[in-house]
Amino acid sequence: MSKLTLAIPSKGRLMEQTTDMFARAGLVVRKVGHVRGYRGEIDGIPEIDVAYVSSGEIAAALKAGSVHLGITGEDLIRENISDSATRIRFLQKLGFGFADVIVAVPTCWVDVATVQDLEEIALPFRRLHGRWPRVATKYVNLTRRFFGAKGFGDYRIIESAGATEGAPAAGTAELIVDITTTGETLRANGLKILDDGVILKSQANLCASNAAAWTPELEAICSTLTEKLAISVPAKATAR
Repeated sequence: MSKLTLAIPSKGRLMEQTTDMFARAGLVVRKVGHVRGYRGEIDGIPEIDVAYVSSGEIAAALKAGSVHLGITGEDLIRENISDSATRIRFLQKLGFGFADVIVAVPTCWVDVATVQDLEEIALPFRRLHGRWPRVATKYVNLTRRFFGAKGFGDYRIIESAGATEGAPAAGTAELIVDITTTGETLRANGLKILDDGVILKSQANLCASNAAAWTPELEAICSTLTEKLAISVPAKATAR
């Protein structure tokens, strides 16, 4: 029987929270080999190989089916896997890594509170500035799907690799699509969330790849692991 491969975040707060979650479930995850290596194991479950991978790469690995399970943010899954509804199984919300993907505009835009308002100002904006309003974001696909579902298409996307909240103040975009947890950074940059501008309420999830090679034995291991982890998940995970 081949082993089940589980990808978990390789660094940062998400890795720490993932390790803590396993500990609450009575499972010890640890690296094998060099301390800076990228392979690991779970004590007492030799049928699982652990791969330490960056959160973004976990989504790609799940899409390709090169891992069976992965722990990463739902925002990364939805952004990077357009057919996630069929390619990915969301097995368990994990109760950490909370972040909302939102649309935010400058606070001084007092007449803009909804996406419909954006639609109404787009043409006057173009007449005045000679271009459509620009949206800074790293969530290109989520942005296009969200605005498309609301019938808004008069904008231009500016891909952002970081510090997206500062784009309007820097003059490189008029509005943004980004993640926020408390909204404090948005307020500090003079931005407000549209009334209907929450695209996705994201958190870390345990996901399974339908593209991976599954056997009945691996499905059984997956079920056992999911049941163990469910014990450690706080109630707030399912409330979102």
